[in-house]
Amino acid sequence: MQNQQVTTAFELLGVRVVRSLGLVRGITVRSRSLVGNFFGMLQTLFGGNISIYTQLCERARQEAYQEMCRHALNMGANAIIGVRFDSTDLMQGLTEVLCYGTAVVVE
Repeated sequence: MQNQQVTTAFELLGVRVVRSLGLVRGITVRSRSLVGNFFGMLQTLFGGNISIYTQLCERARQEAYQEMCRHALNMGANAIIGVRFDSTDLMQGLTEVLCYGTAVVVE
């Protein structure tokens, strides 16, 4: 997010919130492919980090985050406070990832 500050906190040190523009969110729904499931199952045999699923989760979070930032820019915000992530399994192999916060104007 260029020229915008994003934080999980509800305030930004050194700046003042002059206007709250409301909720912004980004959402993505991802599914695991058959190939991904196969390699994921192979990795579980050896234990440790299941990197194929880690990469899938990271891409989903990044997409949701970027979508939230675009939403804030379109509203005229130059910062987002109170950012959170949430995820829900919609069905087996299908997951929704949501990133949300409050769009604000700071000076």
